[in-house]
Amino acid sequence: IPQPSPLELRKKKDVKKRILAKMRADQQSRPGTPAPVRGRRHAAVQTELYLEEISDRIIEVDGECQTDDFLDRPPTPLFIPAKTGKDMATQIKEGELFDFDVEVEPILEVLIGKTIEQALLEVMEEEELAYLWARQRAFVELRNAEFAELQRLEEQDRRIREEKERRRLEHLEKLRKQKETTEKIAARAFAKRYLADLIPSVFSNLYASGFFYDSVERDIETKFLPWLMSEVEETLQKKVLGRTMLDSLIRTVVEERLDAFDHQIEALAEEPTPTDAAPQVPGETQAADEPVTEKEETDQPVAEEQTQAADEPVTEREETDQPVAEEQAQA
Repeated sequence: IPQPSPLELRKKKDVKKRILAKMRADQQSRPGTPAPVRGRRHAAVQTELYLEEISDRIIEVDGECQTDDFLDRPPTPLFIPAKTGKDMATQIKEGELFDFDVEVEPILEVLIGKTIEQALLEVMEEEELAYLWARQRAFVELRNAEFAELQRLEEQDRRIREEKERRRLEHLEKLRKQKETTEKIAARAFAKRYLADLIPSVFSNLYASGFFYDSVERDIETKFLPWLMSEVEETLQKKVLGRTMLDSLIRTVVEERLDAFDHQIEALAEEPTPTDAAPQVPGETQAADEPVTEKEETDQPVAEEQTQAADEPVTEREETDQPVAEEQAQA
């Protein structure tokens, strides 16, 4: 890629400097906008034919590109074309081509003329700016006067509208109160006529439902009777428990006596009899048979006593259960 020559770079810089200087001169020569009045502010407005969206922040988009790594190399030297042709020289003596006094006169005329013209332009610009400032002050004063008058008219209109709205609301409130009063009077008269026969029936129904009651009777029903029933139930439970324990003790004693009696019978059955030692004689058979009858006779009262002892707790239990059942029935 051929590099630009230093002469071209210098020319481009000079062009940029001239453009910037011209822009500065235009900005300085352009009349500025006066400060906004109180309660207002200036706003930037586009006057071009094609509108452009203006934002406080410039839209930025990130882009990435990956390139291959290159080796470090020295910078490329400036391109200097090869010299062609032949060098020639010309001898010029002093005063042959340039006379300062003659050549400087048109340059001075141009410089002086431009200076005078620029001064006249500046004077005219100052006069024009002063005239514009005066017109602008007159316009601002007129605008402020019109704005004050507009505010006064708007305030007057607002007060009139508020007064109309207030009068309208007062009238509506008055009509509403009148309607409400009429409805209350009618409802009161209807309620009186309706409640004339309702109150006695309501009180009679409430009395029948139990809302009106005797305090003493209510206390007896809600406090004394439940307490009395709980005490009676506790007493009955204690009696039943004592009788149950007595029955269990009697049953235990009877069982122990029955076991002792069974052991005695077994001991008597195991003892040797006289008939086992001597041979039996026909006459002694009757004597040998007598203990058997005695045993049978002795066994009979024992069996009767056992049956009586076994039957006694049952009868006692029946006798003790009978008053308990009667007390429960009475309760």
